[in-house]
Amino acid sequence: MVRAASIARQEGWVSGNGGLWGNAGPGQSGWQRDARYTGTFVGVRTTSSGQPAAYQYQRPSWRRPLIVLIVIAALLAAGAYGAYALYQRFVVQALIVPGCQAGTGNNAIPLDFGQAADAATIAGVAAREHLPSRALTVAYATAFQESKLENLTYGDRDSVGIFQQRPSEGWGTTAELEDPAYAAGAFFGALVQVPDYTTIPVYEAAQAVQKSADGSAYQQYAQSGAQLAADYTTAPHAVSCWYSPATQAADDNVSPKLNLHGAATELDHVFGTPGQSGALTDVSRIRSGSADLVTTAPGSGWAVANWLVTNASSYGITQVSYAGYQWTAGLTETSWQADSGAIAGGIVAS
Repeated sequence: MVRAASIARQEGWVSGNGGLWGNAGPGQSGWQRDARYTGTFVGVRTTSSGQPAAYQYQRPSWRRPLIVLIVIAALLAAGAYGAYALYQRFVVQALIVPGCQAGTGNNAIPLDFGQAADAATIAGVAAREHLPSRALTVAYATAFQESKLENLTYGDRDSVGIFQQRPSEGWGTTAELEDPAYAAGAFFGALVQVPDYTTIPVYEAAQAVQKSADGSAYQQYAQSGAQLAADYTTAPHAVSCWYSPATQAADDNVSPKLNLHGAATELDHVFGTPGQSGALTDVSRIRSGSADLVTTAPGSGWAVANWLVTNASSYGITQVSYAGYQWTAGLTETSWQADSGAIAGGIVAS
């Protein structure tokens, strides 16, 4: 037994409790009891140094395919995002036709730039004269029937303008009637002389002013007129225009540079001089001359804001903010967005 122990030490065996044991790891003891013979040990060879064999890590077989799949998924996601961005930038914008509309959804009324601006001017004159919504409804129904809400330079005989009024009948000169603000003022001046114009049918009120061959034709636009009246004067951010500012300025043959002085002058013409019982109370230059702050009489705010939006391209205006919303000129139909930084109680044009 002593000789066995000596041999064991020479061969890498050590003594354990109750006998000689190898220094191998679990399951590889240098000496193990032989279950067949009590007190008999069977030697198991360890490494030559007497230390356990070094541990070698083997990667799971599924790891590499998983990494490959993750990389492929990331590349596909990046490619999809890039394709979507290009689609939005080039394809969608190429398909969008510049224009305006009043209202939203299925009830929206599509308008071209001239119609939208004329409708805003008619609403502005009504606000200046502090007229009820019914007067605006009658005016819109009349303008739709007479000119499709376009400021025409021609018509039956000597009729011109959005209401096709005739200089020969005392409405004014041709030049005056081709000015939408003047034409609207002349129309409202006659309308308020019609008894009960706020309660009689729209076509009767319109016919009493226009004295056309078929007065009943005005009634077909009564509903559209009422919707426009609400969209332009009371409904929040209901009127919008979308276009590329540089392209639209070129189409209108105007400068794309900001012209706040020109816009303020026309605001006075349409809504009345600030502080003189019209729709405006003040127009002041702010932000080092880069914006105008417009304050209005109660109930006139959206009429002014919508006028600025529909006439923005003529004065290089690219942003209008009012009542927590901001309109930004661009080729997207969702051009009004919530604006937490909007100045309370005023309209900012820049």
